[in-house]
Amino acid sequence: MIAIFSPLLLLASAAFVAGHGQVHNITVNGQLYKAWEAYTDSKINPPPFKYTRALADQGFVPDFTTPDITCGAGGNLPAAGTIELKAGDEMLMHWSFTNLHPGPVMTYIAKCPNDDCSTFKGDQGNVWVKIDQLSYNRDAEPPWPSEFLVVNQGGRWIITIPPSLAPGEYLVRHEILALHLASQPKGAQFYPNCVQIRVTSGGTTELPSGIALPGAYDPTDEESILVWEYEIRAGLRGYTAPGGPVWSEAVPNKNRDA
Repeated sequence: MIAIFSPLLLLASAAFVAGHGQVHNITVNGQLYKAWEAYTDSKINPPPFKYTRALADQGFVPDFTTPDITCGAGGNLPAAGTIELKAGDEMLMHWSFTNLHPGPVMTYIAKCPNDDCSTFKGDQGNVWVKIDQLSYNRDAEPPWPSEFLVVNQGGRWIITIPPSLAPGEYLVRHEILALHLASQPKGAQFYPNCVQIRVTSGGTTELPSGIALPGAYDPTDEESILVWEYEIRAGLRGYTAPGGPVWSEAVPNKNRDA
């Protein structure tokens, strides 16, 4: 067999590998905070001052049953910067995600022990509490939030820190789940991004027990993860996003109304 090499094929392959997306920056109270840039920041020495944990690339987590699911495949190293805000403040996440992959958008928060995120990975225990979620809505256009984020929001997503949350340091985990290949075992594609925050004032409510990541995302979960997306879109079945319900202290998701 003769192998044929095409420059266009190589370019397409490179684009496929380098595609998908990540959070590029975060806006809080009008101030822009830069996120880790997967393909450039790892080449800079000393590393640049950023506010999200490092990502190896802009692709999905290769195996969501491993610790990579916590904050992405990048080592889950502490970010240099921590965003200061108040409980009730909004975080505007700016995504580079341009793929129209169907799926929900979710956000979790975990308390850093001793108010110190520099030694906290969040990859053990039921520490993650869901504070934001938008899932499939057949009556909306487009029905999938990940597509709505790209088409209607220009890659922007609003997260509100629960107004009753007690002060302290937290890790916020924001992700897109793509389901276009989820009919295959471990075909669901998760894109988590983690940002460190310090809540300076607010309420007195401590986080309840949450879910474990890794652990909570079961590859055999036929309600959320191992699903045929076309059956959902065709109205042949319903859909429940993984990770359990949103915390009762969270505010309603406002992205469809933004």
